[in-house]
Amino acid sequence: MDRTAHLTDRPARRAVAYGPAAGAESSRLRAERVLEGNWTGTSTVPSRGLYPHQWSWDSGFVAIGLRHLSPLRAQTELETLLAAQWGDGRIPHIVFNPSVPLDAYFPSPDFWRSSTAGRAAGAPRTLQTSGIVQPPVHALAAWLVHRADPGLSRARGFLAGVYPRLAAWHRYLLHRRDLGGAGLASVIHPWEQGMDNSPCWDAPLARVTPAPARSFRRADLDHGAPEDRPTDLDYGRYVRLAADYRDGGYAAGGGDFAVEDPAFNALLIASEHALARIAGELGAPGTARRARAERLTDVLVERLWDPAAGMFLCRDLRAGAPIPERAVSGLVPLLLPALPRDVAAALVRTLDGPHFGARLVPSYDLLGAAFDPHRYWRGPAWFNTSWLLERGLRAHGATARADALRDATIDTADASGFAEYVDPHTGEACGATGFSWTAALTLDLLEAKGADVAKGGDRG
Repeated sequence: MDRTAHLTDRPARRAVAYGPAAGAESSRLRAERVLEGNWTGTSTVPSRGLYPHQWSWDSGFVAIGLRHLSPLRAQTELETLLAAQWGDGRIPHIVFNPSVPLDAYFPSPDFWRSSTAGRAAGAPRTLQTSGIVQPPVHALAAWLVHRADPGLSRARGFLAGVYPRLAAWHRYLLHRRDLGGAGLASVIHPWEQGMDNSPCWDAPLARVTPAPARSFRRADLDHGAPEDRPTDLDYGRYVRLAADYRDGGYAAGGGDFAVEDPAFNALLIASEHALARIAGELGAPGTARRARAERLTDVLVERLWDPAAGMFLCRDLRAGAPIPERAVSGLVPLLLPALPRDVAAALVRTLDGPHFGARLVPSYDLLGAAFDPHRYWRGPAWFNTSWLLERGLRAHGATARADALRDATIDTADASGFAEYVDPHTGEACGATGFSWTAALTLDLLEAKGADVAKGGDRG
């Protein structure tokens, strides 16, 4: 059975021209068509069927790719998201489109009740959002978008407009979410970390009593195969955590789930470096932000690095111990150029070792008991993590490995119809197709590859 035949958001395919240059061009055109089809006029939905609203970290990755297609649209993407920021600084993980029927996605606005339950935290009165957050890729995205067309950015006052909001976002994470007291940001729901049903969450989630199955209806199963999606048990626990958080006025700190995650914090650190650059562009000193990013890098290594595993591990704050599961989250800190040399070298070895060595980097340990090549974040390869790891490999001088990952990511993205995620061994499409961040990040990798070819080498 074709496991993607039931999906409604596969883009129309275009005949591939012959020759390497023509093939690259046709891949670019197909990726552009996905982004055109998912553009709403002010933002980009991840996919028309499965995810019909605006998602936080999706928009960050989408903007990174859109900057090559339309810097103005890329700027608008981020500005639209930031317009939904709460008074306490948080950027909600979903901004709801009021024209989309409530039953098109769950949890819907009437579940989150942001404008009432989130009033004390400064939720917008005129926009409906969720109350949780997602990984802070936004400042990095804003800086890359600015660099794509500095003239347009300066003429529009793009960085001057987004900088105060991004600074408030980081303050929220660094102060309100430092639940462990060591300086790292904590997530209080698996959806916040972005890798929803990772086996890393199995032990922390086991403490959570699931919401009754009859109390909610999963709209995601209308668009995705059940074997590709989280189980009903996991979903019941997600709903319980979110409902308890909502009923507590969206005040973090007292729930059953509190985890320090290496990928979330690596993106925060990378975005702190980007904020320092943005500050410099605006004529303000970025020294304090650079120092903070360096200090957080040290804390990340001290607190979450596991030499025996050769990678970073999550820390369960309620249990007071590391979570002994290997997931792609623990490789993402390779993105940080200031990592100690021995740590970066170990991450590269782990990336190519038996736990993660596949056609594309799996989301979970190939040798782990919970590995499943098709079920969401329990094994499939994702294109945003491949993009992050490609940058990390290049930052630490593993140029040939970065080139190989870049080429495999481009080829698999196009061949899969720009799938949401794929089997890490075969590249078989899973989840939705015509997925926005897959198309956007493919555009970014194609642009970088084209620049390397034009220079007669690699950008290094």
